[in-house]
Amino acid sequence: MPLLVVPTPLGNLRDVTLRALDALRECDVLVAEDSRIARKLLSALGIAGKEIWSYHEHNAAAVTAGILERARSERVALTTDAGMPGISDPGSELVATAHREGVSVDVLPGPSAFVGAAVLSGFSLKPLLFEGFVARVSAARQEQFARAARSGATSVWYDSPKRIRSTLADLARVAPDARVFLLREYTKLHEQHALGSPAEVAAALHDPIRGEIVFVVEGVRVDARPGNVPLDAAIDALLDRGVIVSSIAKTLASEGYGERHHLYARAGERKRIKGALRKEP
Repeated sequence: MPLLVVPTPLGNLRDVTLRALDALRECDVLVAEDSRIARKLLSALGIAGKEIWSYHEHNAAAVTAGILERARSERVALTTDAGMPGISDPGSELVATAHREGVSVDVLPGPSAFVGAAVLSGFSLKPLLFEGFVARVSAARQEQFARAARSGATSVWYDSPKRIRSTLADLARVAPDARVFLLREYTKLHEQHALGSPAEVAAALHDPIRGEIVFVVEGVRVDARPGNVPLDAAIDALLDRGVIVSSIAKTLASEGYGERHHLYARAGERKRIKGALRKEP
């Protein structure tokens, strides 16, 4: 029998799939991140009498062998508190160990907050980076954002409601004109969307901030075009000639450097940098 990875609703119980319901009803053992939350979910879905094993980062070493042994002959379903196991939640190590031990694994499709946020953003998702939770320390967060910006890819992040204002402030230090889409309490009663610069998104949040948060940072192309002048050098040359930012974006877009709104943001950033350098003694 396979170890069956079963995503559960993020908030709205109607998001549970028919296959997930079948798996939860038919499993012999339910492996859950928090057994209390799992029992509440099963009760809400009208499912009773299940044997539940707890599996999380603190007990994984002790319970993994037993879980996989049960999965060899019985129906074992793996869940987390909400969403897809293994996506910033326990599960990936169990799946990896199952592969090494010759235990088959099936994964049911289902809810995942970062995918919903990425699609809702409307940003280009080619390429797309899922970065998981931001770092707890300001300097580390800024380095994460700088690295993601250098990649040119749209990036998706999770964060704590207690930390999100500091996180957006750090993003603003790295890329003040970045376009950000923030999704709070996805699929729940007080779902909130906010779109704009880091400062504008922060202003849209009202204290006390509560709930699950995922945010998307639009990718901006900052690398060189093969065989051509690097983007920043092309922008600087036009700035030095006195060309305004909007015209720079239009000109470079026509030359194949990327989309105009990306180029507008980058040209504005380069203009501020050059202005700051001129003020230095």
